Amino acid sequence: MIHLSAFQIFLLLTVLKIAVVLVITLTAVAYTVLLERKVLGRMQNRWGPSRVGPFGLLQPLADGIKLFLKEDLMPLAVERPLFVAAPVIALACALISISMVPFGAETTYQGVDLFQIANINVGLLIILGVTSIGVYGIALSGWSSNNKYSLFGSLRSTAQVISYELALGLSLVGVILRAGSLSLRDIVNSQSAHGARSWNIFGGLQIVGFFIYLMAAYAETNRSPFDLPEAESELVAGYHTEYSSMKFAMFFMAEYANMITVACVATLLFFGGASSPFGHLTDHLFATGFIHAVLPIFWFVFKVFSFILLYIWVRATLPRFRYDQLMGFGWKFLLPLAMVNILATALVLAFRS
Repeated sequence: MIHLSAFQIFLLLTVLKIAVVLVITLTAVAYTVLLERKVLGRMQNRWGPSRVGPFGLLQPLADGIKLFLKEDLMPLAVERPLFVAAPVIALACALISISMVPFGAETTYQGVDLFQIANINVGLLIILGVTSIGVYGIALSGWSSNNKYSLFGSLRSTAQVISYELALGLSLVGVILRAGSLSLRDIVNSQSAHGARSWNIFGGLQIVGFFIYLMAAYAETNRSPFDLPEAESELVAGYHTEYSSMKFAMFFMAEYANMITVACVATLLFFGGASSPFGHLTDHLFATGFIHAVLPIFWFVFKVFSFILLYIWVRATLPRFRYDQLMGFGWKFLLPLAMVNILATALVLAFRS
């Protein structure tokens, strides 16, 4: 019998967690694309993908094979090292963020948390930092493409992301004040006592913070109605005009991985993470066993799924903003509102204490 040391067990479980989460995330990215196409189809009174596999369920596989097998074109005038590095930076930053997310209740084996890759006491700060680096991928792709449409797209994206990052960061300060911690696990635990009444969006009076986060998240991920960096009607395809084959697929995957990250962070910060909306009322029914471990994951996935459906609904409903409206909305409305929300939260907490 092989006896493993504590470090070897930790290393083995960590590698296993990374592999499982990576596979699940990439599968979720593929099927989020399919979900979006199907839901948009229904909203526009058409079928959406329905030919490949039963109900079109193999469409993501067909799309993936097509992108893998397409010729990888590289224009002569591009800055090659940066042109290649840009999609790698975008996808890497999108996937690294997932490692901080606790997607289930705290369940330890040999001292290792099974449902979170990295439980760091400043996890929220790391997610904000890593996702802000992702804009370098977009900026470099536009500049290195040597194409005016790509450059316009990347300049728009840089200005947009920097502008809305301020509002997004400030919208989370109220949540941090309530939890007294930057650890995502602590923030979730602070909302688990009385179910939905303890969630920051309801009991924590952070509905304004959630609204600011939601608006800033749409802008951060370049999604409708804030998809100015890749506005097809103005910029052909924006910053990835010159990209094809797998490089284009990496940008595509990065966008949807960022959507999933944003949905996970919203779930953790405003909707109690993996905690049940019924609080501890149902604990005696599932006190032990497999269901006790799996039920929190179900709640987490359900909340993330609902958030992604909202993303798709907004895309199907709202037209694109003009660029000056986009910047004005961020600086003149969201930023002052975020500051007012911080002051109001601090005053309420001060009076309560």
